[in-house]
Amino acid sequence: MYIEEIKAPVLPESVADATLLNWHKHPGDAVQEGEKLVDLETDKVILEVVAPHAGTLIKIIKADGENVLSSEVIAQIDTSAVTPAPTVVEPVAVETVAPPPVKTSPAVRKMAAEQSIDPSIVPHHGERVTKADMLQQPKSPPILEREESKNERPEERVPMTRLRKRVAERLVNAQHEHAILTTFNEINMKAVIDLRNKYKAQFEKKHGVKLGFMSFFTKAALGALQKFPVINASSEGDDIIYHGYYDIGIAVSTAHGLVVPILRED
Repeated sequence: MYIEEIKAPVLPESVADATLLNWHKHPGDAVQEGEKLVDLETDKVILEVVAPHAGTLIKIIKADGENVLSSEVIAQIDTSAVTPAPTVVEPVAVETVAPPPVKTSPAVRKMAAEQSIDPSIVPHHGERVTKADMLQQPKSPPILEREESKNERPEERVPMTRLRKRVAERLVNAQHEHAILTTFNEINMKAVIDLRNKYKAQFEKKHGVKLGFMSFFTKAALGALQKFPVINASSEGDDIIYHGYYDIGIAVSTAHGLVVPILRED
């Protein structure tokens, strides 16, 4: 038996710890190299921990919901217990013979619909189901519809994840610490559209992502900050602090909440 420790990833200096969201494997389960084992959530991002080698998960040290530190051991796998690839069994075709159709009259079909009874399962003599056969069947009990209470107001309380907590805190702080305003200006985007159409295929082939308009908006914002330094400034007490660097945050909506990755000037 060769035991290999599974550790949490190395976290950035600004992140103290991470929270285990949910394990995708249980002790005794076979794992393949590169297979996802667990998700970790920090204040900024959700990370995936994968199996470094194939083997069997033998112990989970940190359970769902627990906090872990950078490079902390969270599980153990036995890499000597490599599970062989499953044998593929070819399915055997079984020929089934459908029973002959049951003959019914319009009156019998009407009775069957009213009583919610399948005529083909009604005991009968010969090839035809008669009204007498239908009358011998017990009637299905009426289905009582549940009467909804007019005052019923169901609620579900779900604890926020640490990522959503941080998003909420920052949105509230932004309302108090920043001047929130909206302005609209119409511009001619023809030159940008032509440039994007000309290079978008080449850009996607080289970088693996599509060339969107946000790249041009970011470039334009950078030019405005360089031309008007007062925009790239903040107030602290009675002072105005002009920043000699340009960091631009772009809000991105994800399945886990609003995230703002920051493009920092090198």
